Amino acid sequence: MCGFVGYVNQKDVPSDTIVNMADRIKHRGPDDDAYFNDQGASMGFRRLSIIDLAHGKQPMFNSDQTKVLTFNGEIYNYQDIRKELIELGYQFQTDVDSEVLIHGYDAWGADLLQKLRGMYAFVIYDTKTKEVFGARDHFGIKPLYYFDNGETFLWASEIKAFLEHPNFVKEFNEKLLPVHLSFEFIPSKETMFKNVFKLLPGQYFLHKNGETETHTYYKFNYDNIDDSQTIEDDAKKIRGLVDDSVKAHMIADVEVGSFLSSGIDSSYVLNEAAKLKPIQSFSLGFNHSKYSELSWSTEFAEEIKQKNTPLTMTGDDYFDILPTIMYYMDEPLSNPSAMQLYYLSKGTRKSVKVALSGEGADEFFGGYNTYLEAVPFERYQKMVPKFVRKGLAKAVENLPRFHGQRFLTRGAEPLSERYYRVNYVFNEHDRGRILKNKSLNMDTAKYTQHIFDDVKGKDEITQMQYFDINTWLPYDILHKADRMSMCNSLEVRTPLVDKEVAKFAETMPTKTRIRGTETKVSLRTAALSELPERVANKEKMGFPSPIASWIKEDKYRKRIEEAFTSDVAQKFFDTDELMHILQEHINGKSSMQKIFTIYTFILWYQVYFPEDTTADTLSKVHRTVI
Repeated sequence: MCGFVGYVNQKDVPSDTIVNMADRIKHRGPDDDAYFNDQGASMGFRRLSIIDLAHGKQPMFNSDQTKVLTFNGEIYNYQDIRKELIELGYQFQTDVDSEVLIHGYDAWGADLLQKLRGMYAFVIYDTKTKEVFGARDHFGIKPLYYFDNGETFLWASEIKAFLEHPNFVKEFNEKLLPVHLSFEFIPSKETMFKNVFKLLPGQYFLHKNGETETHTYYKFNYDNIDDSQTIEDDAKKIRGLVDDSVKAHMIADVEVGSFLSSGIDSSYVLNEAAKLKPIQSFSLGFNHSKYSELSWSTEFAEEIKQKNTPLTMTGDDYFDILPTIMYYMDEPLSNPSAMQLYYLSKGTRKSVKVALSGEGADEFFGGYNTYLEAVPFERYQKMVPKFVRKGLAKAVENLPRFHGQRFLTRGAEPLSERYYRVNYVFNEHDRGRILKNKSLNMDTAKYTQHIFDDVKGKDEITQMQYFDINTWLPYDILHKADRMSMCNSLEVRTPLVDKEVAKFAETMPTKTRIRGTETKVSLRTAALSELPERVANKEKMGFPSPIASWIKEDKYRKRIEEAFTSDVAQKFFDTDELMHILQEHINGKSSMQKIFTIYTFILWYQVYFPEDTTADTLSKVHRTVI
């Protein structure tokens, strides 16, 4: 696991720029650094050595020294591809997967991507053609950003590296503020920095002659659903896939550990890994808190005779680290579990360099409870004509709250507007109340309509999962997993976010994903043969924290009040409305996610745009970070 940076060379750029850019992301690779420079491009690399520790130095060249590679990630089938290349006459100097990439691109060009299984982002510069080729893995496990304003072209594993380049123009992309307030992330190639773009999952870019073009080489789809499949058949297939994927993800020349919560996903991954070799697990919780899962995880680890290390965090731990976490995130992300993941990664890194994790199961196998609401909504929309549903929604929307009101109002909307992920935090009405610049407000459902259009005609559960696989998974789940682990120099691997697992998940009919009120039914059936029943069938908790309660405590509430009345808050929001939302939460009407989204945005802005922040405020936000 590593980090890389680069840019197409320009006149008058100081020679130490590439080193400074790489140093910005030293946390991604503290073990080694190296650089490449010629008249066409500069490339920098920071290494966290996992495989073939003595070799694998990057940037790496092809046989005739005309192509240069920097790579972040792991290619799990690299040995098979290596054999193909040897048969083609390529000679290898190391046993690292990066050498497979440089020779593979030399042999097959972009077609190499069709052969890869793994998590990766890599860039190859051609010294002859002056072309820059960059690729990102199928699901966006590893990040790749580029800055392109028509004059300057930069690329890096993390946006913060661009801050060290003299031609980088740092501008806040204010038009996306409503989108962030709705989703808590930006579900497109755009970012909160103008002219900074993320290469999307399953895409590659080619920069040549001053122009950048992107191409899609992989797209998850539900075009081959097999309705003849049964829960028992799918469970059997899943058992084999998980076994195979965990084995592939265990390959390393350093010790591999595993995250462990109380849920089925991480428990299943740990159990399979433990069949191969003893493996230490790591769990995070809270002292004397109903949100803590430590008793569950500790008991399960003992049951399968594996060591478990419990870690805890306090409210002070949580709030004190928030500004630093916003720095490492690059863009504001208000998922409260990010802070837990930071401390879990920090504690895990004290013992191991690599950790397995259970992300992806909910998206691929149907694990979120919100999917259960699809059936009653579909039934309602089939039974009641659209004009009647719209009339009922209009009639009840302004009435005092009553049981069923929300169902009636949402029942008049198409899924692309109704699905709660579209208005995960603030809806259009709520944004209109808090935004100072009302002209920014928009119908954010239109921003993601094209994703629902991809699966038009499919049942609602399938549409929801497809939406989550293309938004929630890469922009929230995998984003925070990468940032919170890599800022602690820890490599996190996700065996359930895997090309072969996804290939099968594409074929699963709804009936083998959801049954009645039971989520990810085939995965649970598979796990029942491997795990205790209480674990396999445990209700999903997510990664909970006492944040809603902490906000009500004076010392944390005062921090939020200070942020909500700060110069940054006054620049973008109606501060009276922000204080009203906070008071509602104090009075018992939960607005935790709204509060946290605004609060983390303000902290992020203070960190990345300190020149637009008063000195008193900035002093509380780790002045040395930027």
